[in-house]
Amino acid sequence: MSSENLTSAEYIKHHLQNLTFGAHPDGSLGIAHSAAEAKEMGFWAIHVDTMFWSIFLGAMFLWLFRKAAAKASSDTPSGWQNFVEWVIEFIDDTVRGTFTAKNDMVAPLALTLFVWILLMNLMDLVPVDWIPGLASLMGIPYMKVVPTTDPNATLGMAIAVFGLMLHYSIKVKGPGGFIGELAFQPFPKWMFPVNLLLETVSLLSKPVSLALRLFGNLYAGEMIFILIALLYSGGAVLGIFGGVLQWAWAVFHILIVLLQAFIFMILTVVYLDMAHHEH
Repeated sequence: MSSENLTSAEYIKHHLQNLTFGAHPDGSLGIAHSAAEAKEMGFWAIHVDTMFWSIFLGAMFLWLFRKAAAKASSDTPSGWQNFVEWVIEFIDDTVRGTFTAKNDMVAPLALTLFVWILLMNLMDLVPVDWIPGLASLMGIPYMKVVPTTDPNATLGMAIAVFGLMLHYSIKVKGPGGFIGELAFQPFPKWMFPVNLLLETVSLLSKPVSLALRLFGNLYAGEMIFILIALLYSGGAVLGIFGGVLQWAWAVFHILIVLLQAFIFMILTVVYLDMAHHEH
C-alpha cells in the first residue's frame, strides 16, 4: 500500500485498522472494509490478523525450540542449541531470583510469555508497507502484523495471568484467606470497607496495567514507524531523511521490544509469587 495513493490521514488510519471479521447489520458474516463497518460488528467481531500472527508466531516458537531439543547434542552443540540453552538459563535464573515459592509451572510459563511476546514485538521491525502491500494485492483490505499493538491481544494475555493469580491465591491461602487479605489488610479489621475497596482496585489494576503497558509502548512505536514512512512520499530529500530516521528508530526500538517482553514476563512472575504468599 503506497502512501502516494492515500492522504496522510488515510494512510495512518489504514495501517492502524485491523482486519475484522464479524456479523454485518443485516446478519451476514464477512470482512469489514472500513472502520465504520468494523465498529458496527460490535464486541463479538474477530481481529483476524491479530489471531493469525499471534498463532503463527506461537507455532514458530514451538517449532524452533523443539528443533533445538530434537537435535540437542552434548558433544557438538549447534549455535542454535547454544542460543536456546542460553535463553532458557536466563529465564530460569530470573525466575529463581524472583519467585520464592515452589511451582514447576512458573518457569515454563515465563519462558513462553517472554519468547512469544518478543516474537510478536519483533514484527514491529518489518517495514510497515511490505506485508500490508502484499495483502492488498491478494484482495485483503487491512493487515496489522504486530499483535501486541492490538489491546485485545495484550488484555487476553493479561486476563490469563490474572486467572492464574486468582487460582493460586485461593489454592494456597484458601477462600477465607484470600478474602481476608482483601477485607482486613492493610488497615485495622473494622475498616474492612476501605480495605476491600483499596485492595480490590489494587488487584484489578494489575492485569489492566500489564496489558496497557505492553500495548501502549508497541502502539506508539508502530505509530512512529508509520509517520516516518510518510516521509518517503515527500521527495528525494525527505525520503533519504526518512531512511536515516527509520534505521535509527529501528535500532532504538530493538531495546523497547526486548524490554517490554521482559517486563511482562517478570511482572507475571512477581504477581504469581505474591499469590503464593500471605499479604
